[in-house]
Amino acid sequence: MPQPQQPSRPQPPLRPVAAPTAASAPASGMASTLEVPPPRSLEETGLGIGFLSDLVMKIMYFEGYISGATIAERIRLPFSGVVDQVLDFLKREQFCEVRSASGGFGEQSYQYAISTKGREKAREALDRSQYAGPAPVPLMVYNQAMLRQSLKNFVVHQRTMRQALSDIVVNDRTFGQIGPAVNSGRSIFLFGPPGNGKTSIAERIGRMVLGGDLLVPYAVEVDSQVVKVFDSVNHQRLPDDTGQLQKARPRDTRWVRIRRPVITVGGELTLESLDLTFDDVNKYYEAPFQMKANGGMFLIDDFGRQQVRPRDLLNRWILPLEKRIDFLTLRTGRKIEIPFDVLIVFSTNLAPKDLVDEAFLRRIRHKIEIGDPSFDEYREIFKRVCETKGVPYDEKALGYLLQEFYIKRRAKLRAVHPRDLVDQLLDIARYMNVEPRLTKDLIDRACQAYFVEL
Repeated sequence: MPQPQQPSRPQPPLRPVAAPTAASAPASGMASTLEVPPPRSLEETGLGIGFLSDLVMKIMYFEGYISGATIAERIRLPFSGVVDQVLDFLKREQFCEVRSASGGFGEQSYQYAISTKGREKAREALDRSQYAGPAPVPLMVYNQAMLRQSLKNFVVHQRTMRQALSDIVVNDRTFGQIGPAVNSGRSIFLFGPPGNGKTSIAERIGRMVLGGDLLVPYAVEVDSQVVKVFDSVNHQRLPDDTGQLQKARPRDTRWVRIRRPVITVGGELTLESLDLTFDDVNKYYEAPFQMKANGGMFLIDDFGRQQVRPRDLLNRWILPLEKRIDFLTLRTGRKIEIPFDVLIVFSTNLAPKDLVDEAFLRRIRHKIEIGDPSFDEYREIFKRVCETKGVPYDEKALGYLLQEFYIKRRAKLRAVHPRDLVDQLLDIARYMNVEPRLTKDLIDRACQAYFVEL
C-alpha cells in the first residue's frame, strides 16, 4: 500500500496532573495522576498511516457498510483530524468508496464500503494480523505511562492496613511486617503451613490496599505488531469520567481506566506464560501476566507446585526484581523492554530451604512467615466464624474441641479449621434436622468427618 514518507514517528503527549486531594482520592489505594489527551492529528497517535489504514480496512471488510462515526468508535480515535485523514487516503487509493449518508450531518455520517481493490489489500492485512479492535498505543508511550503511575508513589499506614485486614485474625508480629512490605511495592515471600491465611492476606492487600485506579491501553504496538494488554478477565474496568470533568479533561479513549490489577496464578503457571504469547490463528500477541499486572499486584499462589522447576521459575524473576524492568521476546527474536512495576507476592506451603537458595532470598525484599495460630487466636477466629454462621458460641464446647482433638492428639492448630469445622457441623445438623449448636455429639461428628490421620 502506498504510504507518505515520514522521517520519524512523533509520540502522543502524556501529561501529569495534580494528585487528587484527600476528599477526591479513594478511601484506600491510589488514584491515577495521568492525563492522556486525545490525539488531534495522525502524528499524535504515534501510529503510521499504513498501520491505521490496514486497521480500518479490516473493519470495513468484516462490516460491509459502516459510517465514519462508527469506524472512529471502533478504533477509539477521533474522527476529525485522524479517521477522516485515513478515509481520505483510502479513497484516494481507491480502497474504499462513499455509498450514502446515514441521515446525519458531515462526513461522520457517510456510509463507507470497501472496494474490490480494498478487499484484496484487506485480505493481505488479515494474513498478517486478524486484529481489528481499538487502535494500539506505541510501546514507548505505554512504558512512559506505567512509570508515571508507579507503585512507588503508594504509601499505606497502620490505620489503612487495619481496615484491610479487619476481617481476619493476624498477630501483632505479622501485622507489623505486612505494612512495610506493601509500602516497598516490590516483592514479598509469604511462607508457612497450609490453611493459615497466606492467600487471604495477599488478596486483602490487593483488593483493599491497592484499590486505586490506573490507565492501561487496550493494546500496544511494536514493529507494527499488536500486543493485547486490556483483559476483561483480569482487569476491572471503572466507569469513565462524566459530566463537567469529562468535558474539561477529555481522554484518549484508546486507554481504559481500571482498578489497579490483582492477578493470581497457581499451579498452571509456566515459563511460556511469562512471555508474549502469539496467537497463530489471529496473528497478534497476548501480554503475559506480569505485564497485565503492571501497577498492581501479581500473586503466585501455591508456589513450588507448578509444573516447571521452582529454581527455573525463580531465575526468570532475578532481573525484573533487581532492575525493575522486564524483557519480552517477539517471534522475530527481538526483545522489547517494559517496566516491571509490580508488587510480586510468592505464597508457598513448602519450606523456603526446599525451594530457593540464599542468593534468591536476598533479592526478595520482605520474607514473612505466616505460622499456626495460638490458642487465643484460634478462639478469636472460632468466635468470629460462629457469629458469621449463626451458631451460638460456647466456651466450654470449644475447650472440649481443643482438648479432645488437638491437645490429646498433638494436632496442629490451623486458622482455617474453625470455618471448616463449623461448616461440617452445619451440614450434619441440617441432615439430622436439629438446631446447629456446639454440642459434644455434633462436634464429634464434625471432627470425625473432617480430620484424617496422615
